[in-house]
Amino acid sequence: MLIYILFLFFILWSIRFYFRNKRAKDLINKIPGPPTLPIIGNLLMFNVSIENLWNVLRDLNKRYYPITKFWLGFIPMISVHHPDDLEILLSSMKHIDKGSSYKYLHPWFKTGLLTSSGEKWKHRRQILTPAFHFNILKKYTIITNDNSKMFIRMLKTQKDESVHNLLSLCSNYTLNTICETAMGVALDKIDAEIAKQYKNAVNEVGNIVIYRAIRPYIQDWMLNPLMQIARKQKQSLKIFRDFSNKVLIERKAHKQLTNAPLKDLNKSSKSHNYEDTFFGDRKKLAMLDLLLEAEKRGLIDDNGIKEEIGTFMLAGHDTTGMALVYVIMLLAENSEYQDKARSEVITILNRSKGEIRMEEIRDLHYLERCIKESLRLFPPVSALSRCLKEDLKLKDYVIPAGTEIGCHIFDVHRDPNFWPEPEKFDPDRFLPERIQGRHPFSYIPFSAGPRNCIGQRFALMEMKSLMAHILYNFKLEPVSRTSDIKLLLNLVTQPSKPVHTRFIRIDNNNEHI
Repeated sequence: MLIYILFLFFILWSIRFYFRNKRAKDLINKIPGPPTLPIIGNLLMFNVSIENLWNVLRDLNKRYYPITKFWLGFIPMISVHHPDDLEILLSSMKHIDKGSSYKYLHPWFKTGLLTSSGEKWKHRRQILTPAFHFNILKKYTIITNDNSKMFIRMLKTQKDESVHNLLSLCSNYTLNTICETAMGVALDKIDAEIAKQYKNAVNEVGNIVIYRAIRPYIQDWMLNPLMQIARKQKQSLKIFRDFSNKVLIERKAHKQLTNAPLKDLNKSSKSHNYEDTFFGDRKKLAMLDLLLEAEKRGLIDDNGIKEEIGTFMLAGHDTTGMALVYVIMLLAENSEYQDKARSEVITILNRSKGEIRMEEIRDLHYLERCIKESLRLFPPVSALSRCLKEDLKLKDYVIPAGTEIGCHIFDVHRDPNFWPEPEKFDPDRFLPERIQGRHPFSYIPFSAGPRNCIGQRFALMEMKSLMAHILYNFKLEPVSRTSDIKLLLNLVTQPSKPVHTRFIRIDNNNEHI
């Protein structure tokens, strides 16, 4: 009976969308795309396993380059992967609303910085931006350096040669780091079992979001305890809430808030000393303190703080952790580039006696090029989307208001029109002279425009710190290879199976680390 009710609802839902806006339908039909079936559109095309869903979208983008459409029932979806169109869309302050798939994140993150729109998004961005000011990032290097050293000490407890699952290895590092920097709470202060459950729940969230995104006819009110997806959602929600509550309680209990007025935090660095405001005589102050200070001044409430805890814990650990996986794999596969990066690292770390502060981060030029090239081949977030509030004129087509546009970063980064030999790992693509003249929207691993990633400088700093310590202490050899992995369509660009790399301890005749 339930199946019949769902089918009837789907038919009525489809008819409603079909007759809603004929003009919009006519505009969208001008865009090339695969043949559709009556009522269901292209839904059958996406009725595949999560392992095959990635290939379905990749094939669509290749077949209908540089723009295509498909229909989920009578809901049109536009896919763009040309830098000209991306620049028009992402540079706009009018079209900053996230796509419909982001609403499936609301049960976990409500409307935090990632999922909110309009004035709320602008307000939260204004509150949080100072936490990523250059002078504040300098202080965060204390934590990234310490956590990188702990990471190396853990590896050195193994044999001189050991093989590690990179997914769990890198996730542990970035979760520890984001907890201590953004939240001001060391992970060992939180129940170990809750932290473990949290990491598993993050993956479950991605699966639920993708499942529902390609089945938009499943409405919230349809979810009931008899459905497996509803049970998984309920379980992961509890884990997320428990974790956020633990973090917030721990920070409130152990942190004395700054007395500096919040309005001062938004002044230009030319007229205001961010370092004094945030730190005074203390070594560390977290992004969470900024939110707690804002709460004191009535600019955010307790629920709002929990929204941002959930948002930054996910975005700050899962994306960076996955990015590190691919950097390690690609350097392991390309020993020539690995050796060049190591030579640079040894010179700089010997000079600094094993410490990686902002000065060392800044001087790791070749390592940065390696990381950027890895982010090109495997951007941590493979796609993003926007929902248009009004008509948008792209390079060749007009997209009507109310339509969702998907921006496929993975395909943009491998477009041979902008990247010769796009599958090849070549850090020299990011030499200054080769960057000049390149389309600015042909490389957007952290998105672009007004809704770009607020923490991108922190993420790059975190990756450079850990990779420098790894290369100083270990030679990397491939076990799993990037050419063999199958990728999943998820919140992050995730391998379908665990991937491994061999770490071989090297002796630099130096015990700084």
